[in-house]
Amino acid sequence: MDRRQFLQSAALLSAATTLDAVAADENPIAEFTHANETWKVYETHGLKDAAITFVSSKGTRRVLAKSNEAAFAHPDPQFLGIPIADIGTAARDLLADKLLEHGDPDPEQVRDAAPPLGSRTGGGANQRPAWNAIVGTVECADTMPVFPGGNTRTYHPTQYFPELRAPNMLQHRYEGMLGGWMPAVRKVFPLEGDAHIEMIVFGDVNAHDRFIVQTWHRTAKIENGKVTKVVYGYSYPAYPPAREDPKPEAFYRALLAFADYWDRHLASCAKTKLPDEQWTDFTKHAFAKELVVRPGGVYPKYGAVDRDYYGSEYDGFQDIFTMAMITNLEWGRFDEARKIIDNYLTDFTDSKGMINMRGPETAQFGMTLSYLARYYNYTRDAALLQKHRAKIEATAAMLIAMHDISLKLPEDNPGHGLIAGWSESDACLNAEPATWWQPYYANTAFTVRGFVDLARVWPAIAPGARVDEWKRRADRMKSTLVASMEKNTRHDLKPPYVPLLPGSKLTFRESMSTERPSPQQWPHRPYTELVHADVLPANLANMTLDTMRAYGATTMGVVANVGRANPNGRAILGFISYGYAQMLIRLDRIEEYLLFMYAHRYHDYTPGTWTAGEVSGITGGTAIFCIPAQQTVPVLVRWMLVLEDSDEDRLYLGRALPRQWVASGKEISIHEAPTRWGRVDFHLQGDSSAKRVRSTVTLAKAGSPKELHVKLRMPTQFKLQSATVNGRQARIENETVVVPTGMATHFEVEGVFA
Repeated sequence: MDRRQFLQSAALLSAATTLDAVAADENPIAEFTHANETWKVYETHGLKDAAITFVSSKGTRRVLAKSNEAAFAHPDPQFLGIPIADIGTAARDLLADKLLEHGDPDPEQVRDAAPPLGSRTGGGANQRPAWNAIVGTVECADTMPVFPGGNTRTYHPTQYFPELRAPNMLQHRYEGMLGGWMPAVRKVFPLEGDAHIEMIVFGDVNAHDRFIVQTWHRTAKIENGKVTKVVYGYSYPAYPPAREDPKPEAFYRALLAFADYWDRHLASCAKTKLPDEQWTDFTKHAFAKELVVRPGGVYPKYGAVDRDYYGSEYDGFQDIFTMAMITNLEWGRFDEARKIIDNYLTDFTDSKGMINMRGPETAQFGMTLSYLARYYNYTRDAALLQKHRAKIEATAAMLIAMHDISLKLPEDNPGHGLIAGWSESDACLNAEPATWWQPYYANTAFTVRGFVDLARVWPAIAPGARVDEWKRRADRMKSTLVASMEKNTRHDLKPPYVPLLPGSKLTFRESMSTERPSPQQWPHRPYTELVHADVLPANLANMTLDTMRAYGATTMGVVANVGRANPNGRAILGFISYGYAQMLIRLDRIEEYLLFMYAHRYHDYTPGTWTAGEVSGITGGTAIFCIPAQQTVPVLVRWMLVLEDSDEDRLYLGRALPRQWVASGKEISIHEAPTRWGRVDFHLQGDSSAKRVRSTVTLAKAGSPKELHVKLRMPTQFKLQSATVNGRQARIENETVVVPTGMATHFEVEGVFA
């Protein structure tokens, strides 16, 4: 059965029953008692509108929708018709250029521009290609991998369904989850005729094993919309009479407990409503996966399953810490952020501010200071930072000492006044690590940002503390940084080329091709951290972004994992790169921001199971999972809705909403989004027929912030003619309504288009 036939038959089979209602005369598939209530279970099958529905004797209804995505390449010409050799060897990001030809990128075109991650899989389901999903619980210290064929390391559905052993079965499967976002894996394998096999796998939330993840399994054959064979399993194959396969009631009781469990763990996440709710699901799943990966939900792990990157040598990696801080903070998960901060500063930071990890990354120390300041701004929890005051101040003192070393260099030395140090952790593994002890601009940029942000909050943490030194250093370093970048920018190239560090005569691609070893190896990290710090003037920041896109540092609009030119492909950098995206939105380069978001979502995660790769190629291969990459999409979704200005008393709302979302007439909202001014509610809804967009904003307190910028991104054929705020005419800047807050806390914004 081909893809189109299966989609058509699946749609017909599922059309009879919706997610929100169960026919009164429909028979339940199971009945059980849970929490002093009798529950009946109903189910619909297919690829669309399929769900498992629980209905209690008290009328409570619980619906777990079944998501799905094709785990194989779209049949249309790949790479937008551009030869892969050209994509891999060109300095310019040819795919980004093509996808941005008509303004906002089309998410489906972005999805189909390259094969999905992990789609290049051969053989039958009994083979063992790389895993593409994990299940587990918060309490368990390990995870259980789920492979493309639906097997774990202890349970194999092919033992019960020989149809799954057919050649090429894996190449035509669909992947998804239950509940839209919960870590319960769903797999669908089309068979001949109107038939398919569906698998569901999830971790037992009531198990108490320290390292072993106990797993529930259900494998069912569905023909013409009816289950004709079903097998239930628990962790291992049966060994009668001591170990029997579970009864259906036990499976569904465990599934309901699983759903309640994950709802509790994600309850603190800020609530959103989006025209495409998959982005909300994507966000929540990232937090669920983080809780599964972190033993006890707190202890840091870079990866899962594989020795790379689950090994203890990665536990203190700064990116795990900083990415978790920013993502949990931006979504209001303050308790989780507090635990993660306390753990890292207690167990992975010493009295000198040094980390318990092999290769410190210099810019990450400044990023840490900045995010700790944000923690206080959002939570007003001074106690935690007071507990770790000595270590935080030691981190700042270490950066000051490194700056002092740079000031001792001759004034004509390119590195004078710029902090030198490793940018990439892996530099320390080389035979000559001093090659990468360089004054990368990002080192100084994030030190500036860290000092500025920490100085603003530290008087509330440690009254009487001297923060003048941080401010003075930040001003001096920023002036030196900007002057050096302006001096070293190569205007003989078009577009102008902004280097990674002063004094370099070669572009990063030229250096990596001719110098062995190259001091410009891993250029993706210092570039993205440089712009992420948000300390450059706009013209210089724009030139840096242009440099990255024009000279080989992006792939399909996402920061690339930069290597020498490769005619066989090009790679996306799953983690780190979110700082580049943040600068895109700050500079109002919204089409590029949306391309970044779409390309990251569709080409750095396995389809359906949403397992992120640290570095992901674009030719359908697999990637090694890392949790900081998993958390990229959540911060992108948050910033498209609500984004703070780094320095001004200003809040941006709806700044990067897709134009089609605004025109759809569907609700766009986020409730209780945390900011340094308190929680914010934001709602926006367009009406293309009436040529109007209405938005409401509610602040925690009057006058904070002083100014709101509410962007109304209708399709480009509409032009914003006028706007009102609380019934009064408002100032418009391009597509943005500027709102001075005054003493009000609630604002009704309306834009009229022509």
